[in-house]
Amino acid sequence: MDAVLDANVTVRGITIEYSSGGYVAKPIDSLDMDAKGGELVLLLGASGCGKTSLLSVLAGILRPARGSAVVAGVEVTKLRGSALTKYRRDTVGVVFQAFNLVPSLTATENTMAPLRAARIPRAAARARATQLLEQVGLGDRLQFRPGDLSGGQQQRVAIARALVHDPPVLLADEPTAHLDYIQVEGVLRLLRDLADTGRVVIVATHDERIMPLADRVIHLTAPASGGPHEPEMIELAAGEVLFNQGDRGALVYVVDEGAVEILRVRDDGTEERLNVVTPGSYFGEFSPMFGLPRSATARGTGPTVVTGYGLREFRDRFQLHSAARVLADAADADLD
Repeated sequence: MDAVLDANVTVRGITIEYSSGGYVAKPIDSLDMDAKGGELVLLLGASGCGKTSLLSVLAGILRPARGSAVVAGVEVTKLRGSALTKYRRDTVGVVFQAFNLVPSLTATENTMAPLRAARIPRAAARARATQLLEQVGLGDRLQFRPGDLSGGQQQRVAIARALVHDPPVLLADEPTAHLDYIQVEGVLRLLRDLADTGRVVIVATHDERIMPLADRVIHLTAPASGGPHEPEMIELAAGEVLFNQGDRGALVYVVDEGAVEILRVRDDGTEERLNVVTPGSYFGEFSPMFGLPRSATARGTGPTVVTGYGLREFRDRFQLHSAARVLADAADADLD
């Protein structure tokens, strides 16, 4: 393995926003994280929580709305033009969830591809590809095409290809998603070994089985809020916001008096009213149940009183003993 450069990663206040179906989505809001050379770091969370988006920021593919990302001494968010191209080539290697191998090319040719694109002579590119494929345990599969390789072997080719420029940071998006338990072990061991060389290896995953191998875990999905929580009565004035779209939440709310309007912000800044919740009805259960950001804003239509419950207390009050019942009711209400 070649010598690896200083690979520290420092993220401060990263916020990612984008348009989703005409609405504003903010999967990551003011995130701070650190990683040091030699660490295997997990970005852990459910689908839609911003794992891939954060990897894209670190890879210089996506520009955040706000915040700073310093990777191996380089402020990624300020890069433009040739400096950004050089960063993508030399500083970060990316392993895509779908492998992104060219079906008609052999393992060696797939690994050579970024080297040839960088105008590395064919002989040198082939020697480097062969070295890396042997390193990841595919020395006997050099001339095999993707269709003749198992999922785990294709993943190893993808990892070898990401390492061709010897980057100090390796980013892997759901590297175990398409693998069975036999293939998973080999790929995880390889990722751990690559971090042990001094690289930062950052893995986006929902697979908690990887946690014992990690040096650091960044939870992008808050744990489901199922613990005890004393009921909390809240008074809202007309137009007062209870929570905003994109906020995290631990409580389910029941309207006692008045009414609460549920609305979403469109990407053009306008608002769409989804529903009005009246006394005796509830809203806001998905965020505490699944640890996801609020999918809508809740605002009092006039003087309003609501009570916030933890999930356990909410289920006891409404005799809802399963997530399936809550989901069914929520589907009928079309609420957050």
